[in-house]
Amino acid sequence: MITLLLFACTGAGSGPDAAPDAQPAAPPTLQFSAIPDQNTSLLQQKFDPVAAHLSEALGVPVEYVPAADYTASVEMFRNGDIQLAWFGGLTGVQARQAVPGARAIAQGAEDPEYRSYFIAHAGTGLEPTEGFPEAIADYTFSFGSESSTSGRLMPEHFLRESTGESPEDFFTAGYSFSGAHDKTAKLVESGQVQVGALNYKTWDAMVADGRVDPAKARVIWTTPTYADYNFTAHPDLEVRYGAGFTDRLQAALVAIDDPALLDAFQRSGLIPASDGDYAQILAVARALDMVR
Repeated sequence: MITLLLFACTGAGSGPDAAPDAQPAAPPTLQFSAIPDQNTSLLQQKFDPVAAHLSEALGVPVEYVPAADYTASVEMFRNGDIQLAWFGGLTGVQARQAVPGARAIAQGAEDPEYRSYFIAHAGTGLEPTEGFPEAIADYTFSFGSESSTSGRLMPEHFLRESTGESPEDFFTAGYSFSGAHDKTAKLVESGQVQVGALNYKTWDAMVADGRVDPAKARVIWTTPTYADYNFTAHPDLEVRYGAGFTDRLQAALVAIDDPALLDAFQRSGLIPASDGDYAQILAVARALDMVR
């Protein structure tokens, strides 16, 4: 009996050859994604450095995970496969509706007053207008992704508001979805589609770096402004990394001032955001039956 007690007190873990004390487990990887509003390989190149920056700022490993499409980004968030996402206004609303406790924490400095461009191929002869360009009804038209705020939701909202018609009734020559803003620009530039809607940031960037020729396609209308992109945080962050981590993450995002990192978002800076900033988007999405 004495021998057994001695063995229990002086087991293998206490001798000179015992294994060292176990090291604290490394924190889990924070995975974030972004809606694929343009070329996915380009987004990977832009967001990998953002992940590295956040990892250093927060002291936890951070990884960018590409999404196949807008719907996939929301599903990844809903399922907890990602804990943070750079969403559009609509996808952000959809994600927060699907995950109780999720919240918008940051947006671009330009996002409270975002806007869309309607562009037309030069061959249409369409000229810029102050009001909604009703003459586009007779031309082929492309939205961006079906879940895009600036490439579908708000352009459709303004179309309905101005004409009283749905896209199905308004576009006599038909309409389609390109899947991304840069694809819409190239379709209209080539003449494959005569008119399209996309966000102003993508168009301006493509003109500036020569990816699209404004002599072949031009802006004919600029929408009224609305709130758009945002970082939405999953409530699991507080469980994974401790209470207050989401606020730390928000502070780290807002503190980013490196132009190379901000270029990933095509923004001059990031500012705090809250769910209430997207009340109009939520109302429009409900009106168009795009939020469950």
